[in-house]
Amino acid sequence: MRQIRITRFDNNPPPFGQGAMPRLFIKWLCLTGAVLFAAYALDGISVSGFDTALLAAAALGLLNMVFRPILLILTLPINVMSLGLFTFVINALMLKMASGLISGFTVTGFWSAVFGSLLISIANWVLSLMIGEKRMYSYSETSEQPGHAPDETANDTIDLNKNNDKWQ
Repeated sequence: MRQIRITRFDNNPPPFGQGAMPRLFIKWLCLTGAVLFAAYALDGISVSGFDTALLAAAALGLLNMVFRPILLILTLPINVMSLGLFTFVINALMLKMASGLISGFTVTGFWSAVFGSLLISIANWVLSLMIGEKRMYSYSETSEQPGHAPDETANDTIDLNKNNDKWQ
């Protein structure tokens, strides 16, 4: 019999400490590094200093948290027809909005914003992979041994067992 176990990370703490604040700070620093990388790699994006990059990353994170989901829902038909490519336009718009909010952080031109948002997304993804950040849930698949009872002591755990091609 096969078994799948889905466990919350509250029982297995992430590598950078307990709670959301250390993870938020690490993600903020990763996004700051990504903004600095995009400013270094592209001529159309400029950052006056590290403190400006920190503010730009904070503004970009807040804009992505508040406005991006709304824009994705409003532009869903266009996004579906373009097979998701319109998301690049939304990301570029978020980057241009962040440059309008923070003095010392400038994005000139539409294509600079598109390529900058693409570079920032890739760099942020690579940095997140390098620090080994885990998701909120872990997944493991095991083979249950006959006569072995599943561990009932773990809180926030979902155990699924497969019997005769049905998950229970």
